[in-house]
This record gives sequence, C-alpha cells and structure tokens, in this order.
Amino acid sequence: AILSAAIVLIFRKSSRPKSWHSHWYFALLLGFLIPSVIALAIRSFLMQPFSSPSDSMAPTLVVGDYFFVSKSAYGYSKYSFPYSAIDFEGRKFSKFPERGVVVVFRGESADFVKRIVGLPGEKVQMKNGAVLIDGQAAKQQENVEASSEFGVEGAKVIRETLPNGVSYDTTDLEAGSMLDNTEEFLVPGGSYFVLGDNRDNSMDSRLKLGFVPFENLVGRAERIFWNSEGSSYTDRQVVRPHS
Repeated sequence: AILSAAIVLIFRKSSRPKSWHSHWYFALLLGFLIPSVIALAIRSFLMQPFSSPSDSMAPTLVVGDYFFVSKSAYGYSKYSFPYSAIDFEGRKFSKFPERGVVVVFRGESADFVKRIVGLPGEKVQMKNGAVLIDGQAAKQQENVEASSEFGVEGAKVIRETLPNGVSYDTTDLEAGSMLDNTEEFLVPGGSYFVLGDNRDNSMDSRLKLGFVPFENLVGRAERIFWNSEGSSYTDRQVVRPHS
C-alpha cells in the first residue's frame, strides 16, 4: 500500500493541477486499492493460504498449521473465488487430481482439507483399518519412530502406500475402532472419495461428509509455511505426492 501510494504521488507531481490523481485523497485510495486488487487476484487464481483447525489430518497437518493451496492445480470453479462471487457451473481449464493428493474443497457450510483416495467409478472400503480400492488393499507398515513421537498413548503412525505407489503417514488412535471397518462405497462419476489421515478422528467420505464433487475442489495443498502453536513442520511438508 505504501509503495503504491508513493508511485501515485510521483505521478501527481507531474500532473496538471486539476487532474483527478493530483489530489491526496485519490493517491491514498489508490494506495490501498491497487494492492487489494493484486492480493485478490493472487488468492483467486494462483495461491491461497489456509489453516488447519483440527487434527483430522494428523500427522500430515496438525492444529495451527498454515499452508498454501494451489488454486490453478485443477482449474477454476465458482468455489475458487471468495464467497463464490463469480457464479458459474462446472470448471474452467480443468485438470483431474491424482490419487493421494491433499486437497481443500467446499462442503455444505465450510472448507475442508482431506486426502483423495478413491477416484470416480471405483469401489472403496475400510477393512481392519486398511483401505481397499476395487478389492486391492493399500500396503501398511508401522512407522515406529514417528509413533514414539506422536504423543498420544497407544497411538500408532502407519505408513500407507496406495495401489499407485503414493505413500504417506496416517494415524491409528485405536485398533478396531468403528471407522476401521465400513461398507463398500461406489464412487459416483465426477466425484471423489476422501479420507482424513487421522483415521479414527476424521469427518470424511465414510460419514455424512460423503463424496466430493469435482466442482467443489478449491485447490491442492502444497506447503506448510507456519504453525501458530509452535509445532515443528519441517518434516511435515505437504507436497504433491510422487509414486
């Protein structure tokens, strides 16, 4: 804002006395208007910061994490813009997400952050805490070192590898919990099945959150840049997974 105001004032000095931008109040207005428009454009089309209000994505994201989301990763829908100010159907410049990515999407009343596990047309089920996709179970192996550092008595950190080779850590708070075994879900066309990495403490596609329409995707989580609670995030960077 200060830089913009300074630029306007420079032009003011060489302007005619009655030019509209020769008045100080116009310089002040433009000084705040220009950076606001630039910030709005960046948030809508390039990158937007989000925060993690819960531990539903632990250990990937924990309370207090602030992270950047790529708004261009999957193209643009009305949910790409603040308050859905630009209202239209479908997505423009659309690109489909990969299995295993962490995404932000619009729910009925708020934005959510979860991991895409099931793609359109697939059958997804939880059996004994493992994810089955079209009958093929994701590989699981306890991350002993991470489990010892998690800080919840009895909790385990499980390294999960999806059928396409994407790996990440999940949290198992309780063996044999209600959410460890579910019915088989058939993902409808144009939608995705999402899970929280904290498998025993996440509102996701196993519950009333349901399937996520492609149109509702806001963007892809890219990188943690701060934690307001002082938690270390150097080893918990959210990046695009690679098989």
